[in-house]
Amino acid sequence: MFWHLYDTWVRPDLVVGIHTSVALIASCHAVLTKDEPRSATGWVGLIWLSPLIGALLYYIFGINRIRRSAVTLMGAEGKVRLDRATAGSLHAAGLLADSGLQQLSRLGDQVSGMPLTSGNAIDPLLNGEQAYPAMLQAIAEATASVMLSSYIFDYDDVGREFIEALRLAVLRGVEVRVLIDATGSRYSFPSVVPKLRAAGVRSARFMPNLQPTRIAALNLRSHRKIMVVDGRIGFTGGMNIRQGNYVTRGYPHPVQDLHFKIVGPVVAHLRQAFVEDWAFTTKEVLAGDQWLPHIEPGRGDVLARGVPDGPDRDFEKVLWTMLGAISSARTRIRIATPYFLPDSTAVRFLSVALMSGVQVEILLPEKNNIPPVAWAAFATLPPLLQKNCKVYLVPPPFDHTKMMLIDDAWALIGSANWDARSLRLNFEFNIECFSRDLADRLHLVFDDKLRRSRPLTLEDLSSRSFPVRLRDSVTRLFAPYL
Repeated sequence: MFWHLYDTWVRPDLVVGIHTSVALIASCHAVLTKDEPRSATGWVGLIWLSPLIGALLYYIFGINRIRRSAVTLMGAEGKVRLDRATAGSLHAAGLLADSGLQQLSRLGDQVSGMPLTSGNAIDPLLNGEQAYPAMLQAIAEATASVMLSSYIFDYDDVGREFIEALRLAVLRGVEVRVLIDATGSRYSFPSVVPKLRAAGVRSARFMPNLQPTRIAALNLRSHRKIMVVDGRIGFTGGMNIRQGNYVTRGYPHPVQDLHFKIVGPVVAHLRQAFVEDWAFTTKEVLAGDQWLPHIEPGRGDVLARGVPDGPDRDFEKVLWTMLGAISSARTRIRIATPYFLPDSTAVRFLSVALMSGVQVEILLPEKNNIPPVAWAAFATLPPLLQKNCKVYLVPPPFDHTKMMLIDDAWALIGSANWDARSLRLNFEFNIECFSRDLADRLHLVFDDKLRRSRPLTLEDLSSRSFPVRLRDSVTRLFAPYL
């Protein structure tokens, strides 16, 4: 009786027909919308080889819907218009004679949509030992407002310090808004969001993807790390809020990282990114001098602009900035990143630079916190190593540092990694910097890590066992999804 009903209700020919129709539609969408051939090929294969399930996974993870909805919301609310500070000039920093920097400046004008600002002071902050005290002090001294956005905000020793500082700021009458990525908010239990709200701090989750209306955007995350105090003091970089960033306190799973304190007109670009994310999430538009005071150029020597990136109107802005920087390099390119899975275009750009005589150095963590990412990276590196690229492995603790240095006067700092998730799916925020002094300071940070690292050679990779090399090569096929 049961099998008779099953054959009546679930007809194999009907299931095959539905699968074929759905697979055709999904495959056409993937082929037409995916710029990266490997990504399109992978999705098409999954769609056909996993009947219906593959199409469902593509619907959830493979389609970018946020591009239209973000623009729609900002149009409905009235596009956030923030104070655009006085644009800087390369001549003001004595850099005009460098045609490569002129080229990068023109590219940034076209790509980021943000003006190059002058009079900025940007100070590197190493690990939680330097970053967290500076951030907590800024919150303690706030008189008007605090904007804070983080991918991860753990409810641990450090998280509780920030909650207490924000609670006291609210009691002083300071307006506080905290935005945490929905996925990142679940890295610790209990989640920090209810704790913030219990402390009187207005907070929200970015893209709460368990809601039925957001399930199709499950793979999109805000990876930005931004804090702005009183509209004039900014912090950004790669550091989340979690106790492991204190590398000397004996916490489990310590993490090396790099953050930055920023004073000057480019802080307006940090504000803009936060205000738009907050409006998208809560539909509250933050405006007025309390949030967006005018910022005059200061005494800092850094010319800088924000480079927002995400699967909306800012799609691939960081990637285009990276590629332009590679093409303008004359002597050296230095990259520090925890996750190195560049697409074929970026590998070709780096290869051309190497063949042109540009020195390329890449710092990667010796022990990655996501092993499959390291496996795929090892399979990606041989073409670059064959062209004399220098790759170094930084010893533990895990190094989460992100920076890109070109020659002696340009740097890209912020939250983006060298992988498809950062450059195509995540909402990121980076800053393009023109400054010999800042570049010198970052080269010193790079040099210090280099002295503690060991080189990774082509012989090291090729001498490993066949099963290990096969594992790495197979994992690399999934690089667009890692």
